[in-house]
Amino acid sequence: MPIYEYLCTECKYKFEVRKPFDKAGSETSCPKCGKPASRLFSRIASFSKDSAGISSPIAGNGSSCDSCAASSCSSCSL
Repeated sequence: MPIYEYLCTECKYKFEVRKPFDKAGSETSCPKCGKPASRLFSRIASFSKDSAGISSPIAGNGSSCDSCAASSCSSCSL
């Protein structure tokens, strides 16, 4: 089952929801405040390993935010 990312239109809380493909367009409410949320465009990061086992990115940048250089989202305000 796919995982979809959402952003609350009211409190700006970012969260994920698993739902079947046929429910992808259904309305989703924020788990924090209950207001409607907008579905976000999700990016993926793809990696390849060379013969020495070292990974390197082949798509995306390993981060879900273009402007973020952090390797972790723990300090993100969303």
